[in-house]
Amino acid sequence: MGFSGHLVFARSERPLLEAPLFGSTGPGLRDNVYAWQPRPGGWQTLQLEQGIWEDEHLPTLVEWTGAPACVADVSDSSIALVTGLNTGGHRWQAWLNLENAAALLVEDPEDVDDVSLWIATPEFEEAIGRKRAELDAEVPADAEGALAWATAAGVQTTAQQSRIEELLRARETFVEELFDALLDELGFPKAAQSSSQP
Repeated sequence: MGFSGHLVFARSERPLLEAPLFGSTGPGLRDNVYAWQPRPGGWQTLQLEQGIWEDEHLPTLVEWTGAPACVADVSDSSIALVTGLNTGGHRWQAWLNLENAAALLVEDPEDVDDVSLWIATPEFEEAIGRKRAELDAEVPADAEGALAWATAAGVQTTAQQSRIEELLRARETFVEELFDALLDELGFPKAAQSSSQP
């Protein structure tokens, strides 16, 4: 069973858990949070179990830190939707592990009573192919958004857009590793040690 929850990436001189938005989540919060090895410059990643993070937390976190931030909504370590926000309110999104995302996003036909039978059909494979092509067509704009966000974060990024696109099209068993690689490629300073998950 993979990880399902959120990866929150932001910069602060104080621990991210001190952000007011985490104050209302109850005393047991720390049991459901794993802090990755921090990156130089105050960049931190928190791994939050399902149910702690809400979409409206991202603008609140950006306001509290005064710096761009992003969050990856992870499902079973196989898919992630990354959303980044800068201090000017500009947002970008990108899927990681596009093949898995396509399978998740394919809509079941209305006349299907048994989904397990539908996913075994050639029509399902064709539907995944179409959805994968749709997601793939968005990759250049997603990569451009990610690079602009990294620049707004003050990172001296030397990344080529083609390399970011390549990462957004890549496939990893654990999508958390793809998220970490994306941050590396965008030019964020690397953690002193590996930020592997528990």
